[in-house]
Amino acid sequence: MSSTDLSPNIPPQLQEQLAKFEQLRKTLETIPIQKQQIDLQIFEIDKALEELNKINENTTVYKSAGTIMIKANKDSLIKELTEAKDLGNSQLILLKKQETRVIENIKELEIKIKQFTNKSNFTNPESN
Repeated sequence: MSSTDLSPNIPPQLQEQLAKFEQLRKTLETIPIQKQQIDLQIFEIDKALEELNKINENTTVYKSAGTIMIKANKDSLIKELTEAKDLGNSQLILLKKQETRVIENIKELEIKIKQFTNKSNFTNPESN
């Protein structure tokens, strides 16, 4: 939806701010889903590492490569999984920072929208 679709009675500057606000709100909704997906990946990696650490060095291990399973070296598999876990943890940190920035931007935009509506005495008849 473009900002011009909102209402002909709403000034263009306010329409733009409302559109940005909606975009930020949608972004904020997706972040917890992304965090949950990464948490699940980390959980699965932890379980795999736990199982790998239980077996002895002579046990044959396999890893998934697309739709097939291939023989793998236990130590290199542990290294690969640990790196994937570290990457997941880094992604979580970045998502938390992004979430904080989006929340801050939403708050700033709310203030701007309120200031604009107060300054121009713009009232929304639906809110009464």
